[in-house]
Amino acid sequence: MRVRAGLLVLHPGEGGEYPMIGWAWAALALYGFWLLSAFGLRTLIQRRRTGDSGFRGLSGTPGSASWWAGVLFVVALLGAVAAPAATLAGLPVLIDDIPAVYGIGAAIAMLGVAGTLTAQQAMGASWRVGVDHAERTALVSDGPFAHIRNPIFTTMAVTGLGLTLMVPNVLALACLAALIIAVELQVRVVEEPYLRAVHGPTYLHYAATAGRFVPGIGRERTSRKDAGLQS
Repeated sequence: MRVRAGLLVLHPGEGGEYPMIGWAWAALALYGFWLLSAFGLRTLIQRRRTGDSGFRGLSGTPGSASWWAGVLFVVALLGAVAAPAATLAGLPVLIDDIPAVYGIGAAIAMLGVAGTLTAQQAMGASWRVGVDHAERTALVSDGPFAHIRNPIFTTMAVTGLGLTLMVPNVLALACLAALIIAVELQVRVVEEPYLRAVHGPTYLHYAATAGRFVPGIGRERTSRKDAGLQS
């Protein structure tokens, strides 16, 4: 057994596994901070400012695409705890004994955490978790939203990627896949149809200028009819 760069490395014949104790604990701590900040603290701020927590929960009937989006979000959130915990319990990683990869993952995760909090702040009173189709919120199109329509989902995916690289085991990869699928479903099946219905041509005009998840990619094409309504 050798201890190097915060890693506890067990070689075959000494347990047959390669748990990275230091990185697994770091991933759990960073994820815990993200949860407390992005959901706990954000909810308290939202309730204090608006009297509403901002949580709307799952939408859609069981088995529908929107329902699966919510379920997969829950799976991803729980999996982000299960993955490093599994490594602490002895589950081997797929990228073994390469501290640079784990360190890059930590940097990416911290960038994602900071980006999530920044995007949430930019949403102000319009911040929601889930959609209430009977509700009308203001369309946010400034700050990070001027270039990306879904910066919170983008930065959540960045955070997930970073955490996966910190403890790259099979559970972490499955968790990241669940998160990406959930984000795609939530945006395409729930969020965008809702915004089109509520804001109409205003949203279409905005969507034609801002990318879906990254700047310039996934912009909506606005028809002449829509452009005429907008003008």
